[in-house]
Amino acid sequence: MAPPPTRQLVLAIVRLLQPVHGYDVRRELISWRAEDWANIAPGSIYGALKTLEHDGLIAVVDTERRGTRPARTTYRVTDEGEKEYHSMLREVWWDAKAPPHPLLPAVVQLPFTDRDDVLAALKARAHRLESDLTLIERDIERVEAGSGDPRHHVPHHVAEMSRLHRGLAEAELTWTRSLMQRIESGDVDIWSQSNPVQEQLQAQKPDQPDST
Repeated sequence: MAPPPTRQLVLAIVRLLQPVHGYDVRRELISWRAEDWANIAPGSIYGALKTLEHDGLIAVVDTERRGTRPARTTYRVTDEGEKEYHSMLREVWWDAKAPPHPLLPAVVQLPFTDRDDVLAALKARAHRLESDLTLIERDIERVEAGSGDPRHHVPHHVAEMSRLHRGLAEAELTWTRSLMQRIESGDVDIWSQSNPVQEQLQAQKPDQPDST
């Protein structure tokens, strides 16, 4: 099982930018849009730093205070953290199990959804995916237009994450358009009263009591 993305990525950013403040770790992950593709909430980053420190994977280098502002703590990766980083990274690379898609529960219950609602939802999904693909292309251009220096811009290799995201979105868009077309053409018709699926579902319903 792959390690939690927040733990792995926060450790990676500390290692990349060390010595580094928690604020800069947060800023870096936001610039990578990690809250979108890794479900990392900005507020969880500071909790991850505390946990990594407690586990001995990072250590405090300095704590500075300027005037009345809150103290800013600087972290670095420990020797144990360096080992754990490589271990987690190998685990992520070799974990080929695809995460479950959130749409799958709805797909297996397709016969229970109104046909027109399904078509409307598929059309809306296709439009959203098309917009997402436009944003992904712009994000790739933005990353590659920078210097690649992680202290000033997003590293160039992060564009590969966007390319992976683009490939997944393209695959989902192809599937969405295909299903929509097959429903409209009648190739997929699971809403017909004569359909075996519907007949089986109807037969499984309990008999209704006589109201007379």
